[in-house]
Parts: sequence; structure tokens; C-alpha cells
Amino acid sequence: MALHHYVSLGKSGLRVSPLCLGAMTFGEEWGWGATPEVSVRILDGYMARGGNFVDTANGYTKGHSEKILGDHIGRHSSKRDRMVIATKFYTNMYGGDPNGGGASRKVIVESCDQSLRRLRTEYIDLYWMHAWDRFTPIEETMRALDDLVSAGKVRYIGFSDTPAWKVAQAQVTALLRGWTPLIALQLEYSLIERTIEGELIPAALELGLGVTPWSPLKSGVLSGKYTRANAAQANPGRGARVSNNFTEQTFKILDVLGRVASEVGSTSARVALSWVQARPGVASTIIGARTPEQLDDNIGALDVQLSVAQAAALEEVSRPKLNFPFEFLKNVGTFGYNGSTIDGQTFEVNPLAPKDDSERF
Repeated sequence: MALHHYVSLGKSGLRVSPLCLGAMTFGEEWGWGATPEVSVRILDGYMARGGNFVDTANGYTKGHSEKILGDHIGRHSSKRDRMVIATKFYTNMYGGDPNGGGASRKVIVESCDQSLRRLRTEYIDLYWMHAWDRFTPIEETMRALDDLVSAGKVRYIGFSDTPAWKVAQAQVTALLRGWTPLIALQLEYSLIERTIEGELIPAALELGLGVTPWSPLKSGVLSGKYTRANAAQANPGRGARVSNNFTEQTFKILDVLGRVASEVGSTSARVALSWVQARPGVASTIIGARTPEQLDDNIGALDVQLSVAQAAALEEVSRPKLNFPFEFLKNVGTFGYNGSTIDGQTFEVNPLAPKDDSERF
């Protein structure tokens, strides 16, 4: 596979690269990003390989991330029209202003106009709600987004970091009312964070939503640079967001990840990315890079081919405990289907059910 082997994003006609370039590292305002000059080199390297999908947000590096994209891509129509630019609303850029952030109509319209200005473009290809706003009715959010699509300012919409039940409510509401539906979910997903497999991944598959995982390397924890031996002395740039993951369970995952990487002649980072990209429902995995070298290493994940045994080993060591009723429902097929074979799956006979007519009341 290559960056120019495009995939459809959800139930839509939008085609994107299998790896999306995350632009959260564009700008140094947060203390650990890339300069505008390095960011441009990363962008050019990604585009030169056929990459067409870039993801940012209004709040990334205080808006500088969007501006870097706008200065390099937005003002050149020949570049801009070939790229799928995704950005997000929700982050409040104005301290103390209750209407500065969230997902109300006022916030969505004003945030969109500000993003269009920084991105130096007339339209946003994919506009994400960055997180669920529990203070705003979902009907208000979806109608405001539909209006932006009708106005030509936005082409497609999606949700990030939102509960599955709220995603389902939003999607069904939009479909019933003839509003623009969601096409994708942006969710944290990695060998360390797999709990979305309980509700969100099944919801995405059922509702026709493509999944674009963020933090597939868990902020660098799965990159291969951390071990039991050096974790205590490590000083990661993102602090506790990284170090809180230095648990025995994480090191068990890292042990298997390192072994599989050695077997396939690749790196831990590439294997971790390859595993995520191959998961059900995943369309395009978001990769971040602070240097062109990191970008090259991450793109190499598309060349990794895991055997069934290797994928199973990673699956086993990282398997999460999911919320009720996930495990319960896995085990009730015997009672519901009682010895039947359905869609190629055969279920055991229910020992508690009547064996014949003589036992039925």
C-alpha cells in the first residue's frame, strides 16, 4: 500500500490517503512543536508521496497550525484543491467568554469563519466537532453544520471524542430530517487504548462512518524509544500524558511489539501503526511528525505486513476489558440461536432449552 492508494471515508465519495497528516505539531506555541519552516518541509514531503489528507483544529498551537497550512497551501489554488483539509471547532480561544467554545450555532458559525480566514480558503473539506458539548442540544449542532454545508463553507462533517449514543442520536436525527449526515469519527485508538471497540467502532460500522484514529502511538509510548530500563529516567515533552502510561501492562505490550517488529524487520512504531490501520472500521490513521525523518518512519508503516500469528499476538497482549454488555452479548448467542448456523457462524445447542415437543409447555 502507498499514500496514493486512497480509501473512501465512510459512506461518502470523499477519497483520502490511508495515513492522514496530523498538524497538531505545527508551531512551537505549546513548547514541543515544529517551526513553520520544518512544518512546511513535512507538508511537502507528505504531499510529494501522494498524501492528500491533513488534519488540524482551531485551537492547535493557538491557531498557528491553521495559519501555517493556510500560508503554504490555502493561498495556492493548485495545492489547495488537491488536498482534503480537515479542521475542528469546540476549543474556546477567548477566556471567560461562555460563547467562545463548544458546539452551539453561534460558536460553529464564528469558529468556521475564523478557521477559513487562517486557512486562507473558501471551504473546509471536513469539519469536525472536536468533542461533545453537553450544554448544547445535538439538533442545534447538526442543523448549524447542515447550514454551513448548504452555504458552501463546509463539504463534509464528522465528530471527534463523542460517546457512541450521542453519535447515533446525531446521525439518525440528521438522516430523518434530511440534514447533512456525519461521514466519520475521529477517536483515540492504539494498542494501549482499545476501549472504543466496545461501542464506538460498532456504531461506526453500523452508521457508515469511517474511523480516523488519533494518537495511534499513544503520544510516542509505542514508538520503541521507551523501555522498562529507561522509563524511570525519561523526560517526555508531554509530561504525565506520556509517563502515566508506563505501567506493567504497557511494557508487556511493548515486549510483544518489539518482538514482532524484529520478526518483520521493521520498527515498533511502524508495526503499531500497521496494526491500527488494519482494524475493522479504520479508514485513515492520523500520524504526527515533528521532523521529516519521523514522517518517513511513520509512512513506512504502509509497507508492513503482519502475519495472522503476529496480529493475534498483538491482539492478545493488548486486549481490553470492555464495558457491559460487550462480554455478556458475546456469550448469549447459544440462547438466542440454539444450534443454528447464521451467516457462517455456528452456535452451540442451548442445554437449558426444550429438546423436543414433549418438553415444551
